[in-house]
Amino acid sequence: MTAIKARGLRKTYGTQIAVDGIDLDIATGEVFALLGPNGAGKTTTVEILEGHRRRTGGDVSVLGEDPGSASRAWRTRIGIVLQTASDAGDLTVAEVVRHVGGFYPRSRPVTDAIELVGLEDKAGARVRTLSGGQRRRLDVALGIVGRPELVFLDEPTTGFDPEARRQFWALIRALAAEGTTILLTTHYLDEAEALADRLAVIAGGVIVAEGTPATLGGRSAAGAVVRWGGDQEIRTDDPAALIAGLVGRGADLSGLTVSRPSLEDTYLSLIGEAR
Repeated sequence: MTAIKARGLRKTYGTQIAVDGIDLDIATGEVFALLGPNGAGKTTTVEILEGHRRRTGGDVSVLGEDPGSASRAWRTRIGIVLQTASDAGDLTVAEVVRHVGGFYPRSRPVTDAIELVGLEDKAGARVRTLSGGQRRRLDVALGIVGRPELVFLDEPTTGFDPEARRQFWALIRALAAEGTTILLTTHYLDEAEALADRLAVIAGGVIVAEGTPATLGGRSAAGAVVRWGGDQEIRTDDPAALIAGLVGRGADLSGLTVSRPSLEDTYLSLIGEAR
């Protein structure tokens, strides 16, 4: 089943084109990452899918409804983690989570939502006393407390330290294992590679590539670079055959490495070509 489907999605502001005819399919239970530089159109796309921004053209279906005119019941089926940190003044972490959870028909227990994001030691702390990373964790808790079928995560780990990011990755995998569909935007390519089943790169308002992390932009078919003997290097489509030939000739294979383009290499090439 398809959780998100878009055809010819467009958004313009006067003569400026922000999103220029995007087609998108995200399966139910899939973790999908949307990558792109600032100003590429990814946040606008996500806001349209969330029902927070009107589109100029195209057809969109999210959980079977048009987000531009979706019902209140539809909104209880989605969770949203925005880029901006929450601000609840003098309320405690537990009070904020309990308040937001009250809007959903089958919300998680407050303690469960707080524990999932690693804030159990801060449940009684006032939000204004939290660090930036802790406030981002609270935002994630608010996005998942309602047990949503679909979660939008917009740059969710901004401000996280490495340990917190790894804990967050474990949370995303746990949500995916429950069958939750996740649409993730991130500037961290290692995060996209670790979490996403599929991803797309958007630049200039259009999707320039889509696939799995391993196959994006022809990455899996790209030639490998074989290095050996300190200063020897050859690019080849068949590294196994090359290495076998080197062994047969008795070549010095000290320091042998075989490398293909990283996801970062592929991403930078794609957005460079788009520009």
